[in-house]
Amino acid sequence: MVDVLVIGGGIVGLATALQIQKSNPSLTILLIEKERVLAKHQTGNNSGVIHSGLYYKPGSLKAMNCIRGHHLLLDFCKENEIKFDLCGKIVVATETHELPLLQNLFERGKENGLNGFKKLSKDQLKEYEPHVAGLEGFFVPQTGIVDYTKVALKYGELLQKNGAEIKLGERVTDIRKGTGHVEVITTQSNYTSRLVINCAGLYSDKIAQLTVPSVDVKIIPFRGEYYKLKKEKEYLVKNLIYPVPDPNFPFLGVHFTRMAKGGVEAGPNAVLAFKREGYKKSDINFSELAESLAWPGFQKVAAKYWRTGFGEMYRSFSKSAFTKALQKLVPEIQEHDLTEGGAGVRAQACSRTGGLVDDFLILEEKNVINVCNAPSPAATSSLAIGETIAARALKQIQ
Repeated sequence: MVDVLVIGGGIVGLATALQIQKSNPSLTILLIEKERVLAKHQTGNNSGVIHSGLYYKPGSLKAMNCIRGHHLLLDFCKENEIKFDLCGKIVVATETHELPLLQNLFERGKENGLNGFKKLSKDQLKEYEPHVAGLEGFFVPQTGIVDYTKVALKYGELLQKNGAEIKLGERVTDIRKGTGHVEVITTQSNYTSRLVINCAGLYSDKIAQLTVPSVDVKIIPFRGEYYKLKKEKEYLVKNLIYPVPDPNFPFLGVHFTRMAKGGVEAGPNAVLAFKREGYKKSDINFSELAESLAWPGFQKVAAKYWRTGFGEMYRSFSKSAFTKALQKLVPEIQEHDLTEGGAGVRAQACSRTGGLVDDFLILEEKNVINVCNAPSPAATSSLAIGETIAARALKQIQ
């Protein structure tokens, strides 16, 4: 019997457990992860960007948690001697029709309380990134880079040091609600807890359905594929270069990111993954794919974004098309300058009525809290999301 049982050993699950422990050190906490290591999926395949809170709707959970989480993350890294670099990024408009969108984004950043923004003319862009092409842009000083796997593992280390238990290699198969408690059945054992918190990422909807059969969102997995710049071409990118997001597509578009671990990544695209943990094009789970395709909400999303989605899929199979997209930002990049990089899969919740859920989604009922949507910027926001959930958790069990 424990006070709190957290399902999922990614950065959000670990941060949530850590913030609950910090809020009330007397509580007994157990975290269960199906893999044999922590932070294997979204956290371990993260691009490592410390987000500023620029893009998100003012007042949304994403905006509030990202901006608070940004400060908490930097403090945590300093306290625990985890290297990070607040190098800043530039956002670049490469076509005339993007200029009003660039201005809107600039205003949104100001609404979200970011300061130190700097508008950049065509010539000023070159001062930050000598090889970039653009009509105008702006500089965001709050953006940085860090290794999120190191951050997550430190969360886990501190949890255990302060008395929490972490069980690896145990997959949750069922959850049964009792009176004032919840029983969690795994492939290895049975556990009883006063409160269960679901932070299962790519399988969060499946876990949620065990206690809330009527949950009306489905996780649609989107794979983001990257290339890396060859060592001799890394000089083309100093820090981070982003395009103005396409308003006709719910992702940020291909960009350049200097990595905390070294090297420069170019990407990602965004294509439907044919398996929830499908990191390669050849990874297919026909049952999971059929579920995605049959979901009414996804069908509406596909109908709305099919042109852009087709372009993303084409880039997935055509290196020359991928290169062409990157050349809009850095024209000197050539196809032979790129080597295949890694890929990540984003757990994106989609409602039945046809929208990709734009904000973090936390569903609460007695004895259970389900985190049903926590894509980017969840890593940056992790300690703030953990605080948000901890406040709800403590109300339930005090």
